[in-house]
Amino acid sequence: MRAPETAMDERLQFLTRRHFFSRCGMGLGGIALSSLMDGGSRCQAAASASTGPFVPKPAHHPARAKNVIHLFMAGGPSQLELWDYKPKLIELNGQAIPDSYLKGKRFAFMDSSFKVRSTLLGTRRKFSRHGQSGTWVSELFPHMASRVDDLTLVKSCATNLFNHAPAKLFMNTGSGQFGRPSMGSWVTYGIGSESRDLPGFVVLQSGPRGPRGGAVNWASGFLPTTYQGVPLRSSGDPILNLRTPDEISATRQHRTIEAVRGMNLVRLVETGDPEISTRIAAYEMAYRMQSSAPELIDISGESQATLARYGIEEDKPSFARNCLLARRLVERGVRFVQLYHANWDSHGGPGETLETDLEKVCRDVDQGCAALVQDLKSRGLLEDTLVIWGGEFGRTPMGESREKTGRNHHVDAFSMWFAGGGVKAGTVLGETDELGFGVVADPAHVHDLHATILHLLGLDHKKLTFRFQGRDFRLTDVEGELLTKLMA
Repeated sequence: MRAPETAMDERLQFLTRRHFFSRCGMGLGGIALSSLMDGGSRCQAAASASTGPFVPKPAHHPARAKNVIHLFMAGGPSQLELWDYKPKLIELNGQAIPDSYLKGKRFAFMDSSFKVRSTLLGTRRKFSRHGQSGTWVSELFPHMASRVDDLTLVKSCATNLFNHAPAKLFMNTGSGQFGRPSMGSWVTYGIGSESRDLPGFVVLQSGPRGPRGGAVNWASGFLPTTYQGVPLRSSGDPILNLRTPDEISATRQHRTIEAVRGMNLVRLVETGDPEISTRIAAYEMAYRMQSSAPELIDISGESQATLARYGIEEDKPSFARNCLLARRLVERGVRFVQLYHANWDSHGGPGETLETDLEKVCRDVDQGCAALVQDLKSRGLLEDTLVIWGGEFGRTPMGESREKTGRNHHVDAFSMWFAGGGVKAGTVLGETDELGFGVVADPAHVHDLHATILHLLGLDHKKLTFRFQGRDFRLTDVEGELLTKLMA
């Protein structure tokens, strides 16, 4: 005799399925026919729910990249200590910056920057040329210096907002306003994902804290919530509350999911609400991830040589471990992977000094970044994977007066690098003036970067739109030009 709970599960499944098919006609064939009639869009929505939101979609044009790994250095790395070598700035160290540079400019901390007349601050870090490209790289990045011929260094980046949280939001969404979709959400909305058992957009975090602004940086905004980034932990349970309680059998869990799916389908047919499709997809993805997520973070099968190349310490969460997980994610078809690492703030206060704290955070990421590029290349993945490194803005050529000398936020000129995915390797794009204050060649605004990233993925930034509140929105708002010199 069947257990009462089993009989109830089966009865609920029967009723929800019968009601669903009675609403939609004769199965999927009825759905297709009803799409030509009044109310057909609702049944059509139910049909699309059965295929899932991440099914790969055709792009606007042939793509150069299939996946993205965005290494986000939260806090604003100082380009003048890392990538943008300025001998003249070193020569003029301690002198007042000419008034012409400051006229009409705003900075994040006016008081600490201008209480005492701002003086120029030359870096104390040694720079040297590396690779066949002869790219200047700081002594703080010895591992990355060995990979410069795989990179395109862009020294002419610029943004609009000079405070951390809105600037991070701007770099991620193209807007400083809450409620806009992140770049990873736009990409997965536009072309889906090739992974069936993992989310299309995954977020990994390391460092002493998360990025300012938190989850809005990887939110889906007005797009369906299925396209938002899913944070994964690199140790323990990959996602909290994902594991099935011990007292629930696999059979019972499967029946419950089937019953919930049936009820959601009924509601979807009745309302046509796309968020119900998201709910259905989330339940099913969570069910599949109970096996795929633990397998993903189990790196015991990786060789000791691979672990040593990344600098991974056993059972210790780190940025390096997240870099390895990023490679494993794109191997499994995940479309967009974002790694956040803090703290790159360098004002000169406690924990933010250019002398010791910057050195530490560089050491945290240098080996992992270099190993990731090398690993992707050796496995034939770099050609199809676009790797991006950078923060939300840069740092001023002037020193900031705090406990120790630091640099203020700077939006007019900062550096990022790109690798793989159709970019021109071994090149430097853009140039700043002799003090590193402003761009003098090949400007690369955030909107231009977004337009170019989408283009490399086969997406036209002017065509990738979503109608919301009576307006067609896009990642690049009403701006953005392709950086053709960045592309191979």
